[in-house]
Amino acid sequence: QLQASGGGSVQAGGSLRLSCVSSGQTFSSYVVAWFRQAPGKEREFVASIRGNSGFTSYKDSVKGRFTVSRDNAKNTVYLQMNSLKPEDTAVYYCAAGRGVIVSNERNSRAYDYWGQGTQVTVSS
Repeated sequence: QLQASGGGSVQAGGSLRLSCVSSGQTFSSYVVAWFRQAPGKEREFVASIRGNSGFTSYKDSVKGRFTVSRDNAKNTVYLQMNSLKPEDTAVYYCAAGRGVIVSNERNSRAYDYWGQGTQVTVSS
């Protein structure tokens, strides 16, 4: 199971750090990704981090503002979000999958486990 937390309400330009904790299994070798879904929109890829290499990937609009990292000893993946914009407002989900190939990391259907989502609201 995955547990996402850290969401909240901030003003534009503010920061939040989301956490995704795995309970019950070690996911150090898994690809872990963050997706988000705004009201009336489809779920979209935000960022991912591979298990062994630690290689990261980002949606273009968050590059330079968001940073994904992982602490395998704590079975936790983080999403540090800086310079937040109103368009970042969404429910953020973490997801984990084994054997997710690089070319499929942005596809939500590639992931086996999902957290419950945490709301991020950015006001202007």
